[in-house]
Amino acid sequence: MENVMPIQMTDTIAAVSTPYGVGGIAVVRMSGPQAITIAEKVLGKSLTRSLQFCSVPDLDDMVVSVFRGPHSFTGEDQVEFSCHGSLYIQQELLQRLIEHGARTATAGEFTKRAFLNGKMDLAQAEAVADIIASRSEAEKNMALSHLRGGISTEIAHLRRQLLDFTSLLELELDFSDHEDIEFADRTQLKALLNQVEQRLTSLVDSFKTGNALRQGVPVAIVGAANVGKSTLLNALLGDNRAIVSDIPGTTRDTIEDTLMIEGVLFRLIDTAGIRTTQDKIEQLGIERSRRAVSDAEIVLHLIDATDIVPSLPIDLSGKRVLRLYNKVDLLPSDALRNTDGIYISARQGDLFELKAHLASFAKELLSHSRDGVCISSARHYEALSRALSATKRVQQGLEEGLGGELLSMDLHDALSALGEISGEITSDEVLGNIFSKFCIGK
Repeated sequence: MENVMPIQMTDTIAAVSTPYGVGGIAVVRMSGPQAITIAEKVLGKSLTRSLQFCSVPDLDDMVVSVFRGPHSFTGEDQVEFSCHGSLYIQQELLQRLIEHGARTATAGEFTKRAFLNGKMDLAQAEAVADIIASRSEAEKNMALSHLRGGISTEIAHLRRQLLDFTSLLELELDFSDHEDIEFADRTQLKALLNQVEQRLTSLVDSFKTGNALRQGVPVAIVGAANVGKSTLLNALLGDNRAIVSDIPGTTRDTIEDTLMIEGVLFRLIDTAGIRTTQDKIEQLGIERSRRAVSDAEIVLHLIDATDIVPSLPIDLSGKRVLRLYNKVDLLPSDALRNTDGIYISARQGDLFELKAHLASFAKELLSHSRDGVCISSARHYEALSRALSATKRVQQGLEEGLGGELLSMDLHDALSALGEISGEITSDEVLGNIFSKFCIGK
């Protein structure tokens, strides 16, 4: 993106870039054509070095960093003040910058300027926000891969391949009077479309993994009443998160908390015990339990090991299910055990084998994300799905012998969808929506 002509912004923006509150230091940043001039006015001295110790009269001593455009994050002249973390100092310094000609930056405006000035494409800009919001090592690594151009490189390659053939098809239209002229070899186009379709399908399918890494893997703990679901949740979390009672129907709503395993975030969902009941409130909780099972990536089916005929009136087919036999501490030592599940004692915290299974699943997810580009944005997923549909229409058109004009229209649809991901084709409304989700100062 370095070869993009920078857009000349006429105003200079400023904001506190560190989180609100008191800390050891705070960073106030400024970007725009007057950034260095304004900083020098506030400091009362010239900024001749990239990094220097300065004093703001009657306010604070600080380190000032100067980045001259286009060699900066935004592509513009940029100045950052590392001052003491007093709220008063932060706000007073910001106010002085504004008094000398800067204005307060809007949410995400620094990153938006970096995008507009060609320092990164739109997918990379979104990755900046994802890194800031990351809650796990896996989510951070995936966002960092996108920031470094993982998805952008893929999209650029796919667009380049499709654009080459689209250009040849449109060249044919300029010679439509000569029906025997064919610049775009249809056999080669079919082969290309097969490759593109396979890659698009792989990217679309990767959303399931990417979304799980980003949002957390949903794990539903389900079972009949009084089998120890809440006790299991508390044991996994190492905290008394859910109320535990011998009274059936104690849990009447889903309770959710998170657990980190192997750098992957798991969202543990304790559900109401599933049974037949006339209690309308409990019925609502049971219905929510069914929805939790439907949305879960993993289902922990908890069974009372002392129950001779365990039952669960809910369909778990098509789900990744771990069958857990709880309360083994109540079984005699010579009791026969089934081989279709894991035996645990949630009350005693005997969960080693269960945690090993969850760790194995975490490593499986991580291997999928490491093997190639893994998308996690719903916007990217929707655009890739449209591009995939368009390429399939081109494939069908080739089979039906459609002319170059119709094939070109569908190829343009695919190119347009891919261009939306990188920001080569976008609208002010889309940009506004994306950058409004950033924090102020980034």
